[in-house]
Amino acid sequence: MNVFRFKSAVRRGFTALPLVLVLMMPRAVLAESLADALIGAYQHSGLLEQNRALLRAADEDVAGAQAALKPVLRWAGGLTQNFGTLRNSGIQVGQSTESLTASINLIAELLVYDFGASQYRVEAAKETVLATRQTLLDIEQRVLLRAVAAYMGVIEASDVVALRNKNLQFLVEELRATRDRLEVGEVTNTDVALAQAQLAQARSNLAGAEGELLRAVEEYRTAIGHKPGNLRPPPRLPEVEASLKAAKALAVRRHPSVLAAQHQVSASRLAVSANQAAMAPRVTLQGNYGLTETFNDKTYTRGGNVGLEASQTIYQGGALSSAVRRAMAQHDSQRANLHVVSQNVAQDVGNAYAGLASARAQLEASERQIRAARTAFEGVREEAKLGARTTLDVLDAEQALLDAESTRVAARANLYVAAYFVLSATGRLTAKDLGLPVQIYDAAAYYTLVKDSPAKYSKQGQALDRVLRSLQKN
Repeated sequence: MNVFRFKSAVRRGFTALPLVLVLMMPRAVLAESLADALIGAYQHSGLLEQNRALLRAADEDVAGAQAALKPVLRWAGGLTQNFGTLRNSGIQVGQSTESLTASINLIAELLVYDFGASQYRVEAAKETVLATRQTLLDIEQRVLLRAVAAYMGVIEASDVVALRNKNLQFLVEELRATRDRLEVGEVTNTDVALAQAQLAQARSNLAGAEGELLRAVEEYRTAIGHKPGNLRPPPRLPEVEASLKAAKALAVRRHPSVLAAQHQVSASRLAVSANQAAMAPRVTLQGNYGLTETFNDKTYTRGGNVGLEASQTIYQGGALSSAVRRAMAQHDSQRANLHVVSQNVAQDVGNAYAGLASARAQLEASERQIRAARTAFEGVREEAKLGARTTLDVLDAEQALLDAESTRVAARANLYVAAYFVLSATGRLTAKDLGLPVQIYDAAAYYTLVKDSPAKYSKQGQALDRVLRSLQKN
């Protein structure tokens, strides 16, 4: 939290500086780091906001289930107009029975005992909340992994554009030198045509690289929330478990997908118990107090009653038994899902480590390839000056060097994405695990306010209204 306040203070300080001083600052000071990109993704992700709202909806399910265990108080009122004529043998003229009656009643009801059906539903709703929290963490990992990929994508595309520009400049000079040599008879028109063809190909490749950069920028804008500025080189790679076996054990133990599946199994098991208990009797305490008054008469009644009522559904077309069987089937489904999710997580860890090892090997190989290609290019170029090599040999050697450098750029980007994919596969790519200086979303704060289903005008209900208004402003 202190780091977050310090970072906010620094940003406010930058905002207050005159524009001239900002422009005079070193480029590195204004550069955006990978941590800045992750912060932007965490703070501006619509996907995270969507799933936070879904979590709040799950919190309300607990409040709704909890309300079934509390008293229900309601009122009912009505007006009744009676009309008609009364006549008997002693009265020749009919007597009107018209009257207007008003009534109002206050009704209270409290569940006394239902063999635990309502409590089972409360506990099932709580397990669903815990599962939804873990799902939110899994979404957070995806958002941050996409941010890493977008950040490295812009760096990779920018480096490729720089290489293509450098290659284009070289080929322009090579074409000029080839034309000069043509004038003195050292080469033929074929050499000039080869240089021109290579230059045209370089311009085409540069246009393609610039198109890839534009696409990378758009992906960055979507993933992070703003256009990329001057991006810093990525920091050192994050630390991962040295042993694949240990990494798989860690992932199965703490990955959000696995934990969410475990809570879903618990919720489905409680749902079975709730549906079984719903077939048992239900005991409620009921109370009623009311006033009834006839407007054209001086009489009125006031009174009430209190009593216990026991009830049980004997037959409902098999609906209750069907609900129990359905809950059992869903429980079996969730248990199987837990097994599948655990296997998939372990497989993702294996794939992540394979990708990381492959990216490291590619980067090391590209370094060796660059050294060899540069030596070959310099040698071929010198030999060409002596007439021992052709223009085509020089162009081929330069293209081989360019390909090696492009391979290194791609391998470095793949290495960073692979390393962070390992963190995601083991369940450690969250804002909290990365130590990002952001205000971590408190998944339990809203639940604490609503779990006891507070009344709207109570002190807790008013505090909840303030929270809801602040969420709507955001």
